[in-house]
Amino acid sequence: MRTQSSGVAPPVGLLSSSAYYARMSMKPTDMAASLGRGLLSFPVTHFNENDRFDPAAYRKHCGWLLEHDIAGLFAAGGTGEFFSLRPDEVFEVVSSAVAETHGRVPVIVGCGGATATAIHIARGAEERGADGILLLPPYLVNSEQRGLAEHIEKVCRSVKIGVIVYNRDNAIVTDDTLAKLCDRNANLVGFKDGVGDLESLTRIHSRLGNRLTFIGGMPTHETYALPYQAVGVTTYSSAIFNFMPEWALKFHKAVLANDRTAVQAYLRDFVLPYIAIRNREKGFAVSIVKAGCKLVGRPAGPVRAPLMDLKPADLEDLRKLIEKAGAKIA
Repeated sequence: MRTQSSGVAPPVGLLSSSAYYARMSMKPTDMAASLGRGLLSFPVTHFNENDRFDPAAYRKHCGWLLEHDIAGLFAAGGTGEFFSLRPDEVFEVVSSAVAETHGRVPVIVGCGGATATAIHIARGAEERGADGILLLPPYLVNSEQRGLAEHIEKVCRSVKIGVIVYNRDNAIVTDDTLAKLCDRNANLVGFKDGVGDLESLTRIHSRLGNRLTFIGGMPTHETYALPYQAVGVTTYSSAIFNFMPEWALKFHKAVLANDRTAVQAYLRDFVLPYIAIRNREKGFAVSIVKAGCKLVGRPAGPVRAPLMDLKPADLEDLRKLIEKAGAKIA
């Protein structure tokens, strides 16, 4: 962790809060090791009635999540609607997350888009005290491995903090590409998989298992947690943690214990019905999480277009499901 941090505010008159926290960012290898020790939180991003980022509400939500046992906080990630945020809004989100965590866990920030944009966001996140970045796919275009490798390497070399590659959509790397990137970029310390190709993941883990921290990143990853653990992926991003943190931690504990009976019960009673609601319309993967927050009394505002909020019938079905799982409805 940031060993200098003890909940004390930045020294008044000496330097800005962003510079203060930036000085204490974790070393990439320390950040990666920390993430591998437990469950990862991906908080939603809060918007007010004017569709603007609400830092006070966001910090309050992060503070509540941090009361629970997590290994890292990913600000402005996929669940945090990175794709809906302007770069300056991403910087507001990371500043809020860094200020709220006070070094208790590493803060990783979503980063992506065009290479120049990704570099701009990565540097801005570093300046504001982030411990690392989660590099999402480039916008729209597909490319060969050499082009994708150049994109990743340019972002890695633009900062000193750790970089986690998110393997999904139009940014799927091979084990050869990843191995060469790791040889040339010491701060490339993590690999998050959102593809679900276990053969490829096994090949990558077999080759680079001692070099990278591996993170499960499939939509509602709880469904994939056991098979991913079998190939060496012991941590993952949990969107459900946003509104049912105790449930999410119990599920993760069952996965680590390889308690298949408990895991199957959790999947049958909550996860699979939850996914059925999520799959009713495209884009509900984030909308359903914000709906869950609203139902437990921790509203985060609406999602931004082109995403759409759940319909009343969907919301009611989710309410019944959450209540059945034992969580308190507001």
